[in-house]
Amino acid sequence: MSYLATADPEIAELIECERLRQVNGLELIASENLVSKAVLEAMGSIMTNKYAEGYPGKRYYGGCEFHDKVENLARDRLKQLFNAEHANVQPHSGTQANMAVYFSVMECGKDRMMSMSLTQGGHLSHGSPVSFSGKMYEVSQYGVDLKTELIDYGAVEEMAKKVKPKVIVCGASAYPREIDFKAFQEIADSVGAYCMADIAHIAGLCAAGVHPSPVNVVNFTTSTTHKTLRGPRGGVIMCNEEYGAMIDKAIFPGMQGGPLMHTIAGKAVCFKEALQPSFKDYSRQVVKNAQALAETLDEADLRLVSGGTDNHLILIDLSNRGLTGLEAEVALGKAGITVNKNTIPNENRSPFVTSGLRIGTPAVTSRGMKEDEMHQIGEYIIRVLKDIQDEATIKTVKDEVTALASRYTLYPESL
Repeated sequence: MSYLATADPEIAELIECERLRQVNGLELIASENLVSKAVLEAMGSIMTNKYAEGYPGKRYYGGCEFHDKVENLARDRLKQLFNAEHANVQPHSGTQANMAVYFSVMECGKDRMMSMSLTQGGHLSHGSPVSFSGKMYEVSQYGVDLKTELIDYGAVEEMAKKVKPKVIVCGASAYPREIDFKAFQEIADSVGAYCMADIAHIAGLCAAGVHPSPVNVVNFTTSTTHKTLRGPRGGVIMCNEEYGAMIDKAIFPGMQGGPLMHTIAGKAVCFKEALQPSFKDYSRQVVKNAQALAETLDEADLRLVSGGTDNHLILIDLSNRGLTGLEAEVALGKAGITVNKNTIPNENRSPFVTSGLRIGTPAVTSRGMKEDEMHQIGEYIIRVLKDIQDEATIKTVKDEVTALASRYTLYPESL
């Protein structure tokens, strides 16, 4: 960072502070991960200098021959990774990938969509009233069975028959259990709807065969490329060839201009990494770690939504502890453990306060930690939550967190 340190020491100092925060702490936010040095180099490359509006072979600017090759590599690797017929790697984010699918098959102000409620595990871009998706379309939202805290596919089917939506969205940002994508597509087929699976959280697990993949099962699959895929922040769309042209058109010129070619280069690198045998081992370890951490928390009588986890995340209900998600997030943050407050099924608090806490294992697994470390981290969490006003305990835990983190690099050899 020598050039930056000279040109803008204030920014260089803040970046260094963030590096130290990551090095010395434990990142347990389920939607975050670490990227390899190779991805960082691609992201910081001179690919950022070029406009490349359009698609490979059909650009609106000259000088794109190498950008064409990069984008083709990214698309081909993504298709190989998921066995997809068509792939678009240009979306700037997962939300924009979702937007492109909606724009390609629904009319604004006219068509209906069905999706999972934000408070019960869905995402803002799945039809929340504060999102573009909730403002542009008529939205009906399903949730989980409040007793089992699992998706009730029978209830989803009944809602679909009444609502008759144009699109049914499945996939979640805070659902710790396996999703039956085939069941969702069958429900969509029964009412003449399209089905879109948003696998932003579980894409890496799907690619590695740790979670069933919706690609070639549902009509459209969207995802981010960070989280469990361990790449740069961005989005992708996969679908059968029959939908490819309309998806590409929806992205450009429909809703985006020039693609971020440095990010697409980083995506290509991460897809190559995910095609390696070691990535399957990594993904299996992510789930093992989540289950080991869940076991430790459960043994301490912290209530886990749905009773545990099948994937990379754990959702904790703090109601019986008399704590809010916000209080827990702040206290654990002081101890060097980064988590996020989260709504839970049957939530009765504001989304700015919440009754829950969402915890994930992708980043700590990328650092090389395994089950023993998860049990240790679970004990740290328990000690802080037991008395979140005890600053002495928080300081002691922070020292132990720093000692644990110091044994693991941000750039494991496997990356």
